[in-house]
Amino acid sequence: MKLLKMKKLISIIFFISSFYILEAQEYNYSFTLNEAIDYALENNYTAKTSKLDIDAAEKKRWETTTMGLPQINGTVDYQNFLKQAVTLIPSEIFGGNPGEFEEVVFGAKQNLNATITLNQLLFDGSYLVGLQSAKTYLKISNLAKEKTDQNIREAVINAYGNVLVAQESILILEKNKSVLEKNLYETKILLENGFAEVQDYEQQQITLANIDNQLNKATRFEFIAKQMFNLTLGIPIEDKVELKENLENLALNSTDLGMVSKAFDLNNHIDFKIADNNVVAGELLVKFEKSQALPSLNAFINYSQFANNNSNNVFYSNYGDWFDSSLLGVSLRVPVFSSLQRSSRTQQAKINLLQSEIELNETSERLKLQVATSKNKYQFALDQFQTSKQNLVLAESIANKEQIKFFEGLSSSINLTNVQNQLYNKQQEYIQSILEIIQTKVELENALNIY
Repeated sequence: MKLLKMKKLISIIFFISSFYILEAQEYNYSFTLNEAIDYALENNYTAKTSKLDIDAAEKKRWETTTMGLPQINGTVDYQNFLKQAVTLIPSEIFGGNPGEFEEVVFGAKQNLNATITLNQLLFDGSYLVGLQSAKTYLKISNLAKEKTDQNIREAVINAYGNVLVAQESILILEKNKSVLEKNLYETKILLENGFAEVQDYEQQQITLANIDNQLNKATRFEFIAKQMFNLTLGIPIEDKVELKENLENLALNSTDLGMVSKAFDLNNHIDFKIADNNVVAGELLVKFEKSQALPSLNAFINYSQFANNNSNNVFYSNYGDWFDSSLLGVSLRVPVFSSLQRSSRTQQAKINLLQSEIELNETSERLKLQVATSKNKYQFALDQFQTSKQNLVLAESIANKEQIKFFEGLSSSINLTNVQNQLYNKQQEYIQSILEIIQTKVELENALNIY
């Protein structure tokens, strides 16, 4: 008996455990907004590409550095004369008759030469500029990654908000539909008992059909919004994702009156730093073109061994004696005249630098304007949210009162429909005002370079 009870208890525990496991597996992922941002910064497709750009820039910097380090190369040359060249030498050298020549073959049929060479750059102006440019190139990649992260953060916040807006719209529309279906049923009873007109029933059918269409539209939008959210995070679009926050909490967290008066640090803004770095890159380009007119100095030393024989076998082991040789040298290259090519390239670099300086000034002014505009938009969004919230409360009160008047025979179906449509509009305005707060806040944060 005890064993039977124990088996029954275990079965119940197993059933409950299986239920919770299934519940846990319903969603592949679950995120708060901050968790979603952190996940996207690691897994978003563009974020991954930006990280690889930084890795490539690191390798490029080392590649540039190695150009000034010792370079060692080894060569092995093998020659097999299928038919050796014949040289004519005056016969009288060998005691022959004047005017006659002897046929002579110089060298062995097979030659083998092994050489190892060490090269070292001693001075090259373009190499020194190249080292600076490699560092600047790496900085460009890091700034690009920072800008990418900022854009990803904005995209995640907007995508998160869009999903919550779609879900909230569905909840409101389902509630409206339930109320309309109840009204339609009660109106039908009144119509059957002669207390309502046919047009009252038909008018409510029209309103219910419109709500059905809006609900279908909101459901499709939620499906697309979820897929867009997954794509933004770097998740397969078919995977199920749960959002832990609701729309009103997100709006509350996005409400920060202090942001409107927050100071703006221009020099710390990512867009300004990118534009400023472009000026630095332009200056380095001018230096590089000027360095092309400087001399370059290289040194080298090599060691080689040479052996030969007259065998027809390539793999013949006895090449005879090996002869050593070694050479130390210095090479100086001095640019003399390039038909004004270097001058033309230098002037182009200076023009490019001037353009970068103009763009830096333009970026500075644009960012100041962007901050002022974003603050105004955010303040308006906060005001609009409060207005929409108050209007929604009033619209709900008016709709409830009008519904009571209609079923008491004190109002027409047209008046009820107008009041209901007003309520639906205020509901959508309220939802959009929340989304506007979320979007304008992240826009202001980007303008202030806060993230």
